[in-house]
Amino acid sequence: MQIGEVIRKYRKDQNMTQEEMAKRLGVTAPAVNKWENGNSYPDIMLLAPIARLLDISLDTLMAFQEELTQEEINDFIREADRKMESQSYDEVFMWAKKKLETYPNSDALTLNWAVFFDSRRVMDKVLDSESYDEYILQCFQRLLDSRDENIKSTAAESLYTFYFRKEQYEKAEEYLSYFSDRNPDKKRRQAEIYSKTHRIEEAYKAYEELLFYYYQMADLVFYGMRMLARQEEDQEKVLSLIEKEQQLAKVFDRGEFIEEVYNLESATVIKDADRTIEAMKKLLETVDGAFEYYQSPLYRHMNLKELPEKYILRVKESLLENIRDEETYAYMKSDKRWQELLAK
Repeated sequence: MQIGEVIRKYRKDQNMTQEEMAKRLGVTAPAVNKWENGNSYPDIMLLAPIARLLDISLDTLMAFQEELTQEEINDFIREADRKMESQSYDEVFMWAKKKLETYPNSDALTLNWAVFFDSRRVMDKVLDSESYDEYILQCFQRLLDSRDENIKSTAAESLYTFYFRKEQYEKAEEYLSYFSDRNPDKKRRQAEIYSKTHRIEEAYKAYEELLFYYYQMADLVFYGMRMLARQEEDQEKVLSLIEKEQQLAKVFDRGEFIEEVYNLESATVIKDADRTIEAMKKLLETVDGAFEYYQSPLYRHMNLKELPEKYILRVKESLLENIRDEETYAYMKSDKRWQELLAK
């Protein structure tokens, strides 16, 4: 709040009229009215008497606050949004700029302010939008030094988006250095830059690496959900998730071997002996192609090297060990076909 708003609030809390306050401070009622409406400010010599009269500290009177709460920031943005319905962009921008200047060290307020006004001018197709570039960009630039990593990365993302939107791709690429290497969005945006600057091979490679990464992440998520469904003994959900895992493997060109792994998983869940035998035989037949996705055109630009034979042997050993898992395949124990597989 501005000092005038503080005076009004605490004067009313004291059930004091403007006239009463003016009389006790030795000023006129219109003077108090001007303070409260923001048309003028109290003389510096009156600050301490006003604080004592209102029973507040000087910090409270001067609206000193190191940081706003997120709820206060949200309220401010909502108020700016409401004002946009009846006022021009420039009017709301200047009103909000004064608010921002009241809390010059609030990185959170600065970020929310800059993101809001940057996006609104694009969505609302504000005329002469470029005239606001300098101030908004200054806000984002300052936030690159923020101690809060989330604020810093969001500011970098906003700067990247701004320059990408302006088709200044080299400038946009500079801000990717602020993204964590662990953030897959960095690679996606780098691929965008490669594409726009005609570095086609690099763009393909970056996108393929993202596919590779996202398949592994999605597969892990599905597996985790499947384990939860098993704990709940929800067979229908387990089978549904296995089916989705199989479809995922097909979409991402993971090869016949991986698809058969999920056929075996389904057969094991419902304890279907015929399907178990069929799936296990196909797995044994296709095990040499366990890593055939390395040859998929989908990952051509990644230049995945063919794995040494020892990895194939390790998969075979794991598969044979799996067959001998008496707990998982207890329902197959008396099946002669299973015994024949075990004997191989």
